[in-house]
Order: sequence, then C-alpha cells, then structure tokens
Amino acid sequence: MTFQIFKNRVTAIALFLMAAVSINAQEMPMQALVGQSLSKLRQEAPETVLNCVAELKRIDAMFPDSILPKYQMALQSLIYAVQNPHAQQTENLLSETEQTIGRMEQMKGADLSDICTLRGFLYMVRIVQNPAQNGQRYYLEVMQNYEKALRLNPDNALAKQLQQQFLEGMKQATGSTE
Repeated sequence: MTFQIFKNRVTAIALFLMAAVSINAQEMPMQALVGQSLSKLRQEAPETVLNCVAELKRIDAMFPDSILPKYQMALQSLIYAVQNPHAQQTENLLSETEQTIGRMEQMKGADLSDICTLRGFLYMVRIVQNPAQNGQRYYLEVMQNYEKALRLNPDNALAKQLQQQFLEGMKQATGSTE
C-alpha cells in the first residue's frame, strides 16, 4: 500500500514537472527556441541534424503561423540531404521539405526570395542524388530559382552561395573551364 502511494506521488510530481517545463517552453519566444535548436548543429553527425529537424517540427507545431521554423526545418533538411543523398531518411525529408516549401508559399509575409532559394536547393539535391538522370532534368530549375531569388533580393547570401556552389559543381562534373 505504501509503495502504491509513493508511486502515485512520484507520478504526480513527474507530471507536475513536465507541465511546468511545457508551460515554460510555450512562453519562450519562438526565435529563442529555433536558435536553441540550431545551436546543437555544431556537431557534424547526421543524427544531430535529424534531431534538429525533429525539434524544428515541434516548434513549427507550436507556432504554425510562423515562417521561421518552417524555413529552418526545410533548410536543415536540405543540408542533411545534400550531405547524405542516399541515406534512408533522405527521401522522406525531401518529400516533407517540398510540402513545407509549398505551405510557406501560401503564407502572408513569406519572403519569395527565400522560397526560391529553398526550391532551387531542393532541385540541386535531386541532381546530387542522381546526376546522370536528374542533371538535365533539374539543371534549368536550379538556375531559374537561384536567379529569381537574387532578382527578388540581390542581398540573399544563401542564394548567392548556393548558386556559386552549383556552378562550381557543374563545372567539375562537365570538365568545363568556363
């Protein structure tokens, strides 16, 4: 009988602590939660990125009308996919990322330059997955999305960086010096 009372008290205390942590997490600003999640990416292990994406999904569920968690979730998923193009989780992540980009396009206040950058990155990952099959299919999509992103926002550093990496990768793949 005493064990049952003890067990009930421990359960009640655990539930109380979980509720307190949950309430505290809801009070934290969304940007702080996203920053906290991204700060864990200093380690380069693929599991770290997957854990970060999972945390960003939870943050997105807490703040469904916010673009930042969706943007970071898509970006980190694409970074994982380009580094691990044939990993088991990659195809699932890319499918979810495509849906996330679509949801972002429908949101008020979404930065179209960022959306074009993410879409270009998505097609770039597809090329990395299978260059022989997807290179010709998605090359133009990648270039058009990066160019549109830079037309919309010439200061979009990510679009500039990804476009440059893509062009360098294409030069290496084709053996071109131009």
